[in-house]
Amino acid sequence: MNLRALIPAPAVLCALFLAACTGSSDQDSHAHGDEHHGHEEAESVRKGEHGGRLLELDGYTVELGIAEKGTPPKFQSWLYRNGKPLPPTAGDVTVNLTRLGGVAESHRLAAQTDGSLLAGSVVGEPHSFDVEVVAKVGDATLRWAYPSYEGRTTIADAIAQDAGIRVAPAAAGVINDEHEVQGLLTPIEGRVAKVTARFPGPVLRLTANVGDTVRAGQPLASIESNLSLTAYSVNSPIAGVVLARNAALGSIASESSPLFEVADLSSLWVDLHVFGADAQHIQAGVPVEVTRLSDGKVTRTTLERVLPGTATASQSTVARATIANADGLWRPGSAVKARITVEQQPASLVVPQAALQTFRDWDVVFVRVGDTYEVRPVELGKRDAQQVEVLSGINPGDAVVVAQSYLVKADIEKSGASHDH
Repeated sequence: MNLRALIPAPAVLCALFLAACTGSSDQDSHAHGDEHHGHEEAESVRKGEHGGRLLELDGYTVELGIAEKGTPPKFQSWLYRNGKPLPPTAGDVTVNLTRLGGVAESHRLAAQTDGSLLAGSVVGEPHSFDVEVVAKVGDATLRWAYPSYEGRTTIADAIAQDAGIRVAPAAAGVINDEHEVQGLLTPIEGRVAKVTARFPGPVLRLTANVGDTVRAGQPLASIESNLSLTAYSVNSPIAGVVLARNAALGSIASESSPLFEVADLSSLWVDLHVFGADAQHIQAGVPVEVTRLSDGKVTRTTLERVLPGTATASQSTVARATIANADGLWRPGSAVKARITVEQQPASLVVPQAALQTFRDWDVVFVRVGDTYEVRPVELGKRDAQQVEVLSGINPGDAVVVAQSYLVKADIEKSGASHDH
């Protein structure tokens, strides 16, 4: 797939990102009584002595950052007037956030003994939101608004569709405790017939070959009886497939040597080899998923029994199930792989394994709102071969990218959305 044709060029992505981050280009201050407003541009962020963003208006400055070292991330600020520090008791600061999807939260900062103001609430990841800062210093009420995005990109729906990016709502599911094993297909005991001559004599005619499908009662050979010197027909006792033919024209048929072997292959046994301690956890009645190695076809069945003995050659425990063979392509003697589900545990929220990516040092998924995609750090629980339990980080119903999530990650990385406050 030519991704250059599906995803915008880096320059276009950069332009899209900058357009999203810039917000209003109006830098004018608007005064309404004692309330003042400022608009910050993402491209011209100035940093203060504590490493925080400087918000300046009418001689007042609020330096705002996120304290992360040795503590859960919380907003922290310092106050200045005409470039000179003010005590933290000189004002109040509140930070209002609007996250992707319109989720709002508010963080009120309180005076600390180190000269700063610190929020009592934690700023959850990702630190990606539209920010409104409200500071009350003396008689003045000051407001700033600006975007602060990370782990976010915009991909037009048509481009996402062409690139194979798909989303699905996060929902409850089941995590399977599974064991992957190898197995061998065999005919079911009692469904194999060894066809012999009723009376010894020379073989006059053969009407069936190995691989032929025959019906019950169908003639397979004609034998001349040595006793009566008359010909009689040898018929198949069951419907099935001819697995072996041991007769040749003119050979002498005997009552002790089978002429043909016919098997009903409409169903087969799959004998699964389980090793070591795994055998202690596997019991009859649990689900089994069997995969045909020749073409990847999957069939589902139920484990019927665990055989009491041990396979001599492999020293494995044999667990047996039956599979339908309507298409005739499951062949006796073929090796298969299988997944035995030992236990099924409900989970309140699951996502497919394909949804998972890494971003910075997080396990993440990507959530779509409109044409915007954003990273969501997630705490993971149990997992199986197909899906993983999500303990926190997303909510039921969130539109999670479940196919081509790596393309979204690459697009975010090209956009250059950084961890900047």
